[in-house]
Amino acid sequence: MLELGATQKAAPAGDLIKDVSEANFMAEVVEKSQTVPVIVDFWAPWCGPCKQLGPALEAEVMAAKGAVVMAKVNVDENQGIAGQLRVQSIPTVYAFWQGQPIDGFQGALPGSEVKAFVAKVIEASGGADNGLADAVEAAEAMLTEGAAEDAAETFAAILDEDPELAEAHSGLIRACIALDDLDGAGAALAAVPAKLTDTAPIEAARAQLDLAKQAQSAGPLDDLKAKVDVNADDHQARFDYAQALYAAGDAAGAVDQLLDLFRRDREWNDGAAKTQLFTIFDALKPNDPVVQSGRRRLSSMIFA
Repeated sequence: MLELGATQKAAPAGDLIKDVSEANFMAEVVEKSQTVPVIVDFWAPWCGPCKQLGPALEAEVMAAKGAVVMAKVNVDENQGIAGQLRVQSIPTVYAFWQGQPIDGFQGALPGSEVKAFVAKVIEASGGADNGLADAVEAAEAMLTEGAAEDAAETFAAILDEDPELAEAHSGLIRACIALDDLDGAGAALAAVPAKLTDTAPIEAARAQLDLAKQAQSAGPLDDLKAKVDVNADDHQARFDYAQALYAAGDAAGAVDQLLDLFRRDREWNDGAAKTQLFTIFDALKPNDPVVQSGRRRLSSMIFA
């Protein structure tokens, strides 16, 4: 970190702003965001608003002098990435930090709002407070190690210090899920400030809660598998089997069944297979091999 009053040397533009394709998206966005926030600009040469937003974003990224970098993705040439991230219109902008999207917007913004967005991304990547960031990391470790009750208490204490820390809200929700306290998880989700409800940590926790609720009514695995084996076109049985597989801890198996259902009838039950796939993808980490493989396979079906 710089001393107060020190001068930071600007990084070359080529290090801060890069054209990114499907071939290097993982390296230049997901992996790079482990150490520096990455703003991803989805654009196309024919898009008028893109020509306004792109240079404004680039100017703010350059002004930040390495505190954030930018990846430009031409959607015409990289439809797979656009499909995986559910880009419906352009320009669309996502900010990635530590492998996950943490913020974003659609459409062109005024210069002042672009500046505020970039500043917000930089602030989020640094954490509101180093001490709280360390506490969140410690609580996440507790949750990973199975000490869900201790993790819940720690996340609650963090929120007493900073009630607008999305990672702590997400952690508390997930800790309640781990404790099989779905009512508590629902209450914790309801307590999230409105401005945080669409952030990546909260969306991931919400997806996990949805899947946990589904697991409560999941049928016996063997019975559901037998139904699918007897009639491969029993879409409801295959969907229920996927839910049961996820509830049993087999996310890869659940994704396989949902992809098979999507292949057989993508419109069944208002596109339920695709919706359920995205719920699972949201619940897992973006760099999870199940997510990466599942998104690639789904995109190949959508854009085939």
